Amino acid sequence: MPPIRSANAQKLAEQEGKILLALSDLQEGRIQSIRAAATLYAIPRSTLQARSDGRLSRVDIPPNGRKLTQLEEDSLVQWIISMDERGAAPRKATVREMANILLSARRSKDISQHAITIS
Repeated sequence: MPPIRSANAQKLAEQEGKILLALSDLQEGRIQSIRAAATLYAIPRSTLQARSDGRLSRVDIPPNGRKLTQLEEDSLVQWIISMDERGAAPRKATVREMANILLSARRSKDISQHAITIS
């Protein structure tokens, strides 16, 4: 069953699809200008121009408060899974300590007590 989305989320998803189609048409030469593509697909010209210049969508941009890189986060997750498979699932405090070890290797600020979420 497909996910239930709010009207605004549905509109944003549709617009994202239109932007990707417009970019594809521009790259393949089916549409000659960004202005024509924006008009044809009924999307903002400025958004299409920014995406054409390489800017990411808001969904794809990592949050400002993110401290760990994706590689560090993935390795931390693998460490947690490894510990759990051995029957010693780490507590939040232990995960925080491990994250702080990763950050100290880069000389970054420590992870706060409330930053760790378990999903």
